[in-house]
Amino acid sequence: MDLVLTQPSPQLHLPVALAREPTLAEYLPGPNAEALAAIAALTGKAGEPLVFLHGASGTGKTHLLQAACLEASAHRLQAHYLPLKTPGLAPSLLDDLEQLDLIAIDDIDAVTRDGDWEQALFDLYNRLREHGRQLLVAARQPPERLTLDRADLRSRLQWGPCYRLLALTDRDCEQLLSTSAAQRGLRLGPALVRYIMHYHARDPESLLALIERIDAASLREQRQPTIPMVRQVLHDAP
Repeated sequence: MDLVLTQPSPQLHLPVALAREPTLAEYLPGPNAEALAAIAALTGKAGEPLVFLHGASGTGKTHLLQAACLEASAHRLQAHYLPLKTPGLAPSLLDDLEQLDLIAIDDIDAVTRDGDWEQALFDLYNRLREHGRQLLVAARQPPERLTLDRADLRSRLQWGPCYRLLALTDRDCEQLLSTSAAQRGLRLGPALVRYIMHYHARDPESLLALIERIDAASLREQRQPTIPMVRQVLHDAP
């Protein structure tokens, strides 16, 4: 799927593809229920103008930003996801984005200490606010700890609620596996869930991606998942 979730002018096109289509519904909130509720409100134009997410790798920041754009698109809003750590991007990418309803900027810390990027982000924020648009931002650190040269950009990023995403507990991860599998018509027994938890990373994004691969293997072999099947899926993982 293309990351452009709208039909804006050609210069807004970002040629990066989503490997999967994450949804808010499949994000198990665990300790992050307040953040999830804020994002859900934002995608319906009922939330804050700015929401800032931060947290360690594997806490679901990218999933939530991409899912927010898809949810906004389902509400007939124009949304755009921008992963700033993608090589080769230029600050001009932010030009004219105020014509859209929701902008989701991932890895904003990838362009800090760059004067052109910081100026472009500052200008974009002001244009979005002027046009009544909404902004969702993610980084590893909260705004006050970002290595920004522009104090005015830092202050702008602090004008909305800021949520620290926390890692799911093992029990949460087990529930995520079982729930996501059941939504696809897959049966994961306790032994299979324990096997996955023992041999696979315990973060939401990679667990959901694994369920997608297990689903593909199950469809291909026309049978429910087994430990040997999952072992092969793990072995074949890129």
